[in-house]
Amino acid sequence: MISRIVLVFLAAALMVPSRFANAGQAPAAKPLNVVIAIAEDEYHAKETLPVFAKAELQDKLHFNVKIIQSDSKTDLPGTEALKDADLLIMFLRRRELPEAQLKAFQTYFDSGKPVVAIRTSCHAFQNWLEFDKVVLGCNYNNHYAATGTLSISTAKGQAGNPILRGIPEQFTSSSSLYKVNPLTDTCTPLLIGTWTDKPAEPVAWTNMHKGGRVFFTSLGSPEDFKAPVFVRLLSNGVMWAAGRTPEK
Repeated sequence: MISRIVLVFLAAALMVPSRFANAGQAPAAKPLNVVIAIAEDEYHAKETLPVFAKAELQDKLHFNVKIIQSDSKTDLPGTEALKDADLLIMFLRRRELPEAQLKAFQTYFDSGKPVVAIRTSCHAFQNWLEFDKVVLGCNYNNHYAATGTLSISTAKGQAGNPILRGIPEQFTSSSSLYKVNPLTDTCTPLLIGTWTDKPAEPVAWTNMHKGGRVFFTSLGSPEDFKAPVFVRLLSNGVMWAAGRTPEK
């Protein structure tokens, strides 16, 4: 009888570590479901964004990524994936989507979930021209010349912003400078771009829409995606939008 009792206690003791091995430890963060929507025909986003997604979002951050993409100006199949998305990354340009597809985007935006929008996304929808003001908080009005060098510097008071971790206070880009001023009062400019003698314009900022975090950058040329500074900026923006702290 005594030997049986001892065996019972030993068995119970062996079970304890498997049941309580994680006691006192913070649970691992749930992998995010990220939808990347690509529909533009100028900046090779269908080539650059999947590479970024694989290296930065899947391999490093272990996010679940689904890419929906179309070359059509009037159709973007797969928008039903937005129902289960925790984060949307978009690189769209002047799409006139069917009502149901546009509604899928609008429902997502109205849910207050995070948004990361890149370059031409400030004029993403031809049948919703107010998108830039409503969601991104800017007023897109074309861009300056497409050749030259864009000089970029940290916006005043933003040197300690977590999105700018690992980003030099000054760098350059081959992207043309977008005219996006004025930003709404809910926006926080992060990076300012200057182009020869033209007025300065913000090239990266944050906004809040329906309680959700929005990060936008007007950078995003194929050359930008080859530059570590832009890759770091975009990755930081994704982390911030998702409510996670970018790496130091």
